[in-house]
Amino acid sequence: MNTPYRGLGNTFRKALLEHERLYGCWASLANPISTEIVGYAGFDWILLDAEHSPNDLSSLHLQLLALKDSPSAPVVRPQANDPVLLKRMLDLGFYNFLIPMVETADQARLAVMATRYPPDGVRGVSVSQRSNRYGNEPDYFTQINASICVMVQVETPKGIANVGEIADVDGVDGIFIGPQDLAATYGHLLNPAHADVQEAIEQATAICLGKGKPVGILAPIEVDARRYLDMGMTFVAIGGDQGLLKESMKKLLTLFTRA
Repeated sequence: MNTPYRGLGNTFRKALLEHERLYGCWASLANPISTEIVGYAGFDWILLDAEHSPNDLSSLHLQLLALKDSPSAPVVRPQANDPVLLKRMLDLGFYNFLIPMVETADQARLAVMATRYPPDGVRGVSVSQRSNRYGNEPDYFTQINASICVMVQVETPKGIANVGEIADVDGVDGIFIGPQDLAATYGHLLNPAHADVQEAIEQATAICLGKGKPVGILAPIEVDARRYLDMGMTFVAIGGDQGLLKESMKKLLTLFTRA
């Protein structure tokens, strides 16, 4: 999948639901220049993180503009599963959402409803905003509900226990496993490779795939990413701008300073 969103419709969502392999990159630097560079690299999707990075609506707006000519689909992770936050990000022009810390079907249902106009949901109506090209998209209000992609992040034992019910929620397009928070809540902080955590991930993945629901994860270490792909996951973030910058800078310096 290397075609970005153009007009009403959502090629990323279509590819996701067809279980295509979609390679992503985390964008945490909150900067339009670095995000534009990542976009030109050709990832299928780029996660603009507002949960664990200093992004606000203004910085997210600039990064959306920076990605307009890239082949990468922008995905946003809001600070929380909050209808007000989601409303503002929808109006800004986001179509793909990764909702953090979802533990129940009701929480997943809330996220879906927040991204849909009535009668399908509770999204507030503004007749002129960036998402509808400031009122210049005539079919926007009749088609946009079907163009929004909602993925929910499961990252606690409670979420894992309820993952089947979460996957069954109409409008949840994918389940994303949060390995670090999952490890921490299982009592293995910073150790997502622990057997308990891996068993939970594998079981959750099997349940979701059995229901026909795509599963994804963040896995910046190659051996981990390949294991999850072999497990059946299809939308996997294989790196992040912050980590790649840090490691490449260290590697460059080592070339000249090593003994």
